[in-house]
Amino acid sequence: MDWDFFFRQLESGMNINETCFYFKDDPNEVEHYLGYISGQENPYWVGYCDIDGGCDFKNATELVNAQIFNGKTLKERWSNVIICHIEGCGFDDWMKYFHHI
Repeated sequence: MDWDFFFRQLESGMNINETCFYFKDDPNEVEHYLGYISGQENPYWVGYCDIDGGCDFKNATELVNAQIFNGKTLKERWSNVIICHIEGCGFDDWMKYFHHI
């Protein structure tokens, strides 16, 4: 998935909750999670990152620019991201069955 498409989905907050991914340059393939929960003061969240217990953000821009993945941002590391699933579906099914912006 290219960066611009991913960011549009994240920023819209639609059908992006529970996105599970790992970095292909991580030999342990540690899974990370991020998502969006509407109605929250800080609706964007990340789990399993540099911050123990995860963290949350007011908007998508804050999330992708936070240095929380081995001291780097998600945007900086995007070329190494491997998506495992989104909304509980594999990537291909998510692309096929969910609305996208």
